[in-house]
Amino acid sequence: MKFTAREIAALLGGKIKGSPEAAVTKIGKIEEAVAGDLSFIANPKYEHYLKNTGASVVIVAEALLTHEAPETATLIAVADPYSAFAKLLEVYQQMQAAGKKKGVEQPAFVAANAQVHPSAYIGAFSYIAEGAEVAEGASIYPGCYVGAGAKIGKDTTLFAGVRVYHGCEIGEGCTLHAGVVIGSDGFGFAPQPDGSFRKVPQTGNVVIGNDVEIGANTTLDRATIGATHIHDGVKLDNLVQIAHNVEIGRATVIAAQTGISGSTKIGSGCMFGGQVGVVGHIHIADNTRINAQSGVAKSVPDAGTVWNGTPAFEYRNSMKSAAVYRNLPEMQRQIQQLEQKVALLMQAFEQQQPGK
Repeated sequence: MKFTAREIAALLGGKIKGSPEAAVTKIGKIEEAVAGDLSFIANPKYEHYLKNTGASVVIVAEALLTHEAPETATLIAVADPYSAFAKLLEVYQQMQAAGKKKGVEQPAFVAANAQVHPSAYIGAFSYIAEGAEVAEGASIYPGCYVGAGAKIGKDTTLFAGVRVYHGCEIGEGCTLHAGVVIGSDGFGFAPQPDGSFRKVPQTGNVVIGNDVEIGANTTLDRATIGATHIHDGVKLDNLVQIAHNVEIGRATVIAAQTGISGSTKIGSGCMFGGQVGVVGHIHIADNTRINAQSGVAKSVPDAGTVWNGTPAFEYRNSMKSAAVYRNLPEMQRQIQQLEQKVALLMQAFEQQQPGK
């Protein structure tokens, strides 16, 4: 599809510097773009690419309009380039969705008592089990499994190879990327007197709200009793593990390789960096920020705080501790020097005593 700078600026409410008729047909990275590409700069460290970029149109922050103009590109200045670019991608995606597939491809299995809306898409080699529900506009790509009694909401997309176990519920407008597993058994095993472990039946399910996105190969365990609950607007990255009976509050985002242990309750608006580990049976308050590779071993009671380190504690204190830690070799050297001086002083003092 072809768009001009004038059309893009009108959509975004941006200001044009350059030719309003500059046209683009695809998207390119600012450092690699060629003629006909649309690009954007949201991070200042990429600003140096602007002068010589090959892109035809670049979305930039308003402050960049005062810079020297690039040799070829037309600039569209907006308040927030990243959000503006995201809006463009949404429009593009909506245009693509207008022609998306419908109906059941063959070979695929749909149980006689499953409810599949006529506008839904079921890809080849998918399996829709007894009593499952697939709502209007949902897309189930090839090789997916939707278990007995599971529910897939309106306009939700399951990409290839997603598994939704029996009884689990996914809301409207969700996106589950390839390899996601919803509702596998929680890790529950009771120690026995002979040293073995007896499996505790996992009888609950997983309930996912609306507008949730889950990255590739992420897993959400079903509850032992009740539900593992993911509220509206949550975004989970690739390779995240959510254990049984966890609850994640609205609009929380969690980066890759994070693991949340069983029965932990995470508030709304939280942000977790990559490789965060969280123990079970604790509560994390709303709007908490946890830095990458932190290990959270206790509840976070106060909303809006930032935590860091392993074991994690409040960010400012963790930075002070890190500064002390970095200085330990020098502190050790100073202590050894002081010990030597004290030893010499003690030796001199003993020599001055009567009878010595």
